[in-house]
Amino acid sequence: MSGRANPMDGIAEPVVDGLRGYLAHLHRERRLSDHTVSAYRHDITRFLRFVAEHTGEIVSLAVLDTLAPADYRAWLAYLMRPPRPLAPASVARARSSVLGFLVHLARHHGLERVGLRTLRPARVPKRAPRPLGIDQVRAVIDASAAPADGWQALRDQAILLLLYGAGLRINEALSLNRSDVGRSRDVLHIRGKGEKERLVPLLAPVREGIERYLAAAPDGAPGDPLFLGARGRRLGARAVQRRLQEIRAQLGLPDTATPHALRHSFATHLLEGGSDLRVLQELLGHARLSTTQRYTEVADPQLRATFERTHPRARR
Repeated sequence: MSGRANPMDGIAEPVVDGLRGYLAHLHRERRLSDHTVSAYRHDITRFLRFVAEHTGEIVSLAVLDTLAPADYRAWLAYLMRPPRPLAPASVARARSSVLGFLVHLARHHGLERVGLRTLRPARVPKRAPRPLGIDQVRAVIDASAAPADGWQALRDQAILLLLYGAGLRINEALSLNRSDVGRSRDVLHIRGKGEKERLVPLLAPVREGIERYLAAAPDGAPGDPLFLGARGRRLGARAVQRRLQEIRAQLGLPDTATPHALRHSFATHLLEGGSDLRVLQELLGHARLSTTQRYTEVADPQLRATFERTHPRARR
């Protein structure tokens, strides 16, 4: 696909307006995060640009009405084409993003046909979580606070402590403000996916790691970001990922040792320690218990056997 200075070139204004309205709906009514809304925008824009080149016409509502299942198959095939094919999970997400947008156009802008509905989504196998061992987690956290790196090293250690010690998603940790850790010494109020709030216990080692960082970091107001980058702005996830890549290379850990692996480790180690699945579901902020149950696949085999023997949904 050829690049364009403006990604909306070749897209009719009513369709652009429909996209703006749909993204606003995702943000205000479905309360999706900025990161998720940005991913939807990227998927839909890429689809519209494909349609423009595929049909050779300005992408209007009338053109979208002419799209047949074969056209949608061509788009899905394009997403999987080398040299940069999307992973099956990313293709499934793109299909969901575009389908939601087309349904929005049908409800509010007069689109008559949503041919994508007729294509069954491909089944995407869910990979089991890949946690780190307890000794590996300790090594990662110890290695994160290199004294030569000053307050930034204490910041990195505090973030990793939150991922492992509180089971936070990386974006949840980085969205915290100073006031969020000042409300209570014992509990964190987390705003997770879909703006759902949950309470997470703040263990002493995690609290102490945050306090060490704040004592060394530049001063800030209660409403300022908790974790700052070098330029004084809110730290981005990519910076944490790069730091963990460095630690991974230093310690000889596998590529699966990512920030999210620390959250997986939190869940797995709690289960192995005897945590109840429902409690763990609340701590992780999972909407469905089935998502939490995946951790029984990688926990100690004896735990899995106990779960299958005792849990009512596991018995046949």
